[in-house]
Amino acid sequence: MTVAKPRYQQLKDFIIEQIATGELQPTDRVPSENELVESKSVSRMTANRALRELNDEGYVERVAGKGTFVSDFRSRSDLLEVQNIADEIAHRGHKHSSRMLRQSLQHTRGEIAKALHVEQGTDVFHLLLIHSENLIPIQVEDRYVLANFAPDCLKQDFEVQTPSAYLTGIAPLQEAEQTVRASMPNLAIRQHLDMLDDEPSLVITRRTWSAGRPVTFSRLHHPGSRYELTGHYTPPGTSRTASADVVQLENLRR
Repeated sequence: MTVAKPRYQQLKDFIIEQIATGELQPTDRVPSENELVESKSVSRMTANRALRELNDEGYVERVAGKGTFVSDFRSRSDLLEVQNIADEIAHRGHKHSSRMLRQSLQHTRGEIAKALHVEQGTDVFHLLLIHSENLIPIQVEDRYVLANFAPDCLKQDFEVQTPSAYLTGIAPLQEAEQTVRASMPNLAIRQHLDMLDDEPSLVITRRTWSAGRPVTFSRLHHPGSRYELTGHYTPPGTSRTASADVVQLENLRR
């Protein structure tokens, strides 16, 4: 026998679905408690709990005296969040640029199909590009995107807008999973990133979800000598006491 979900959870699922499908965009206003009580025939306590939990989980931001708004996932740049490298570089006061190496339609095989939870042969877009900071290469982005999630992906100029910015503009991400490891890069990665022969790379493997399914799988390669990840975690409901500044590498060197 199927047990019905509590009303507050049904209300949360409804709002999350609107965010996932793009009906509610980042920074859009979410219906107020009063509006939810009237339109969804729920109690004020139910509406309050749904909005409070969505806020705690990061889907929305409640601003005193103004209302509740969809979180702007696109602007975050932190080890503990999905990063848009262009925003990360701009935050340091530097200039971002990129060069596209490959932008093609492929059929999934092996670990890509497994990572995206699709059958072998499913259509995906493959994006391979180099990101630079002040003209110094710091990341090779090797990304696979489900074709039915972003059907216009091949029409985009990713030397103007990063894939991350474009994809979060289609539909805000629900979840992300990432693994960071050190690795000795192959010859192609070393050449793309202008690395020494014995220099290790920092590799971030990332999957992102939208509408309840994984939609992208990426490997982000960085030169170990000129890239670092930083993060500061504050539990929900706790005021941040540390400075917002993080320790950066002293110099960006080749």
